[in-house]
Amino acid sequence: MTFTRTGQPATGADPHRWWGLVIIALAQLMVVLDATIVNIALPSAQRDLGMSDANRQWVITAYTLAFGGLLLLGGRVADLVGRKRTFVIGLIGFAVASALGGAATSAGMLFGARALQGVFAAVLAPSALSLLTTTFTDPKERGKAFGIYGALAGSGSAIGFIVGGLLTEYLNWRWCLYVNVPIAVIAVVGALALLHDRPGHAGVRLDVPGVVLGCGGLVAIVYGFSEAQPRGWTDPLVLGLFAAGIALLTTFVWWQTKAPSPLLPLHIIKDRNRAGCFLTMMLAVIGMFGLFLFMTYYLQVILGYSPVRTGLAFLPLTAAIIVGSTQISARLLPHVAPRMLMVPGMILASGGMVILTQMTVDSSYTTEILPALLLMGLGMGLTFMPVFSTATAGVAPQDSGVTSATVNTSQQVGGSIGTALLNTIATTSSAAYITAHLRGPAQRALIVREGVVHGYTVAIWCAAGVMLLAGLVAGLMVTVRPPAHGTQTEAPVPESVA
Repeated sequence: MTFTRTGQPATGADPHRWWGLVIIALAQLMVVLDATIVNIALPSAQRDLGMSDANRQWVITAYTLAFGGLLLLGGRVADLVGRKRTFVIGLIGFAVASALGGAATSAGMLFGARALQGVFAAVLAPSALSLLTTTFTDPKERGKAFGIYGALAGSGSAIGFIVGGLLTEYLNWRWCLYVNVPIAVIAVVGALALLHDRPGHAGVRLDVPGVVLGCGGLVAIVYGFSEAQPRGWTDPLVLGLFAAGIALLTTFVWWQTKAPSPLLPLHIIKDRNRAGCFLTMMLAVIGMFGLFLFMTYYLQVILGYSPVRTGLAFLPLTAAIIVGSTQISARLLPHVAPRMLMVPGMILASGGMVILTQMTVDSSYTTEILPALLLMGLGMGLTFMPVFSTATAGVAPQDSGVTSATVNTSQQVGGSIGTALLNTIATTSSAAYITAHLRGPAQRALIVREGVVHGYTVAIWCAAGVMLLAGLVAGLMVTVRPPAHGTQTEAPVPESVA
């Protein structure tokens, strides 16, 4: 067990650590929620600001591009400057960017504000996770803390749909952005009062070439996937972006072996268990984001749900994720190996996806959609909590920020890939179905609806396969023992406890 200078156990050092967890969780919820909260509001914003159908995707893409591309830089900045300081800076910047977006008078202003949100989210997310990592080191307490954090990471996107639907229907789409301001103010006050952290490692130089290569490569890859949907996978721009991204990331890996102060120390991803967690997270999120995308359109366009009813339809999924993370994973992780939770979790989630492949244009929510959402939620809850806990366990203090950033990067990149890849599969399958079954104009409306749902089910089959692959990766790569039977994590608890 880690002890402070006073000789007291570190886990008893900070009496406010659980209130600190509330602040960290609040900030993480805001970041994750903002990736989806504007989805339901997008039609209203498009009408108000005169966005074209081709450009409206940038409301989502501008955020995910900046977020996913700059996370590694944000993690390293947290390590160099100090996690608490970057946490507060990230909160303030995120609030300002949200206010600008809410006040947007043009499409370009909204796109810019969303990109700025992504920049500050890239600073905020890794500092939040690394503060959690360095605050909770006792295996039992760590399990509870990461259970809550994993529940928010897994359910935040679904909560975004609910909140977005309520704000859009009863207030205005702009409140989907304004809502972040009071949340950030509360989090800043709480962080200054409750969170403790050692000073950053200011003597270490920032790896500027690594920043350019790593962030540039990630941005090119994510941008390529975002453009694959409207342009097609064989478009020269898309292929060029993929080639540039691969080249930049390959050069980045080479440079990290030479850099005196690497942006991403390669020993972090060379660890078998940690690499398995990163890959499992990315594959799981590919399937989950596909679910969110298709179910939102299915409920609103096919079944005719209102924005609020659509958001509430995701509530059982959110509840199941929270139960899976806090009541099952958090309680079992100290006693079983992480993969004993992650593998069944991915099998359950994949099973939920398979149930959804049976949906039709007139499926019943209660008997056909709800069971699938519950299985998906339980599976994600079982998986996310041990992924976060295992990926960040035993990391040296100076590397906790960049390790946290790598977990978040795998999540964001997985979401971008899942949205673009599965949407392209769905669109292609729908077009092929409509062409094959359309016999005359009289039946066009029905065939189009059936074709759209057919496209969703084909893509959901693919998502189910990806989740099974995630389970296989977890089973083969994550071989670490239960935390209670291993060693105490090396990340120390901050010593200031007055």
